Amino acid sequence: MFNLIPMQSEISLVLILVFILLADLMLKEPHQKKLQTIACTLMVVQLILNFQPAEGEFFGGMYHTTRMASVVKTLLTAGTLLVFMQASTWLAREDTRHKAGEFYVLTLSTLLGMYFMVSAGSFILFYVGLELASIPMACLIALDKLRHNSAEAGAKFILSSMFSSGLMLYGLSLIYGTCGTAYFDDVITHLQGTPLQVMAMIFFVAGLGFKLSLVPFHMWTPDTYQGAPTPVSGYLSVISKGAAAFTLLTILMKVFAPMASDWKLLISVVIVLTITIANLFAILQSDLKRFMAYSSISQAGYIALAVLAGTDQGEAALVYYLTVYVVANLAVFGVIGAVEQHTDGLVERSAYNGLYRTNPKLSFVMTLALFSLAGIPPFAGFFSKFFVFASAFQDGHWLVVFLALVNTVISLYYYLLVVKAMYIDPNENPVPTFRTPALVRTSLVICLLGIVALGLFSGVYQYLADMAIG
Repeated sequence: MFNLIPMQSEISLVLILVFILLADLMLKEPHQKKLQTIACTLMVVQLILNFQPAEGEFFGGMYHTTRMASVVKTLLTAGTLLVFMQASTWLAREDTRHKAGEFYVLTLSTLLGMYFMVSAGSFILFYVGLELASIPMACLIALDKLRHNSAEAGAKFILSSMFSSGLMLYGLSLIYGTCGTAYFDDVITHLQGTPLQVMAMIFFVAGLGFKLSLVPFHMWTPDTYQGAPTPVSGYLSVISKGAAAFTLLTILMKVFAPMASDWKLLISVVIVLTITIANLFAILQSDLKRFMAYSSISQAGYIALAVLAGTDQGEAALVYYLTVYVVANLAVFGVIGAVEQHTDGLVERSAYNGLYRTNPKLSFVMTLALFSLAGIPPFAGFFSKFFVFASAFQDGHWLVVFLALVNTVISLYYYLLVVKAMYIDPNENPVPTFRTPALVRTSLVICLLGIVALGLFSGVYQYLADMAIG
């Protein structure tokens, strides 16, 4: 009997996607609230059905999933659920409520592509998943088409994505040409580190570097985050980045292992440039969405430290970092989205001056999330950075770790600028007191609990470490 359990996450997600598509066609207008209830409920069901990690392979090894890959899929699903919950205010607007069905279908399509990326056992399936995750993403970014910034952001994303995908595809063709196969298990036996294969590896890293917003492939990020709808910016910053980071680590570890000295040198240079340049530019930003764009670029550099280690410890540190990053970053975007929708689009940092006086709960959530992103103890971000630093240091990359540590001081400064605006900077006309919808409040509470709990309970990292070794 054909055992479909290893592919249960993809199968159930396809069923959910089809169900939401049919519901969008059949429900009468206005149906935004009903559709949101259906989408969030089905994502909870997806989490429950696929909570137990599965492993196995299909199609001669083209599809290959592991227990750690199953954990990453669960993390991506949970983050998508939080984004759906935070999108309630935006989708309730008069000009966007009829786009709810499109938003859910496009988002789930990108999630399915990320599932395939994470479980790819062949460069062919990996590339199919990459394109499935990228093309609907461009539509999501441009979904607010009545606002010219959204259309501009979508155009910039699709053009940048097109060039990066073409570059990566050229690199993959070189791998196939020199190895005669696209299957991961077979490619590794044919890699000899020839100049042609080194160039192919560089092109591959460049392609995923675009998805991760690593320097120098990051220029699309600030404009795209600024122009895209805020829930889409949040989704792009954590879910898309998480899938790309895990895929990069997996392929470099399992496919390009014979060329480790080459790609570790490349990744080391990229990490230092990414963290340093992103931190310096973040200080100059007054628009909070652009600010979070440079923050996400910097965070990608720290995530790449776990990739640099290229060990089981690095894999566990990466997944733990992504878990913390999802809850912390989505908490920030949740607050930005709530304030934006209740102030007719204000996202300037100066608009947050005195926010604590009128909206203390939102200010508190934002503060803890920023503290976590900065790596201040005892919040989860401190431990996630510690484990990433430890994995890279243990592998001998002490200079890169030292430079990353120096950069944490810079990051602490610009994160505290936002905290200073909310609590200290005066404002005669602060953002009025408002009440966020129930789903948004619930998502922020979940994020807040995650920021605190993941920092207090060490069992999560130990569980991931045992799974990586096993």
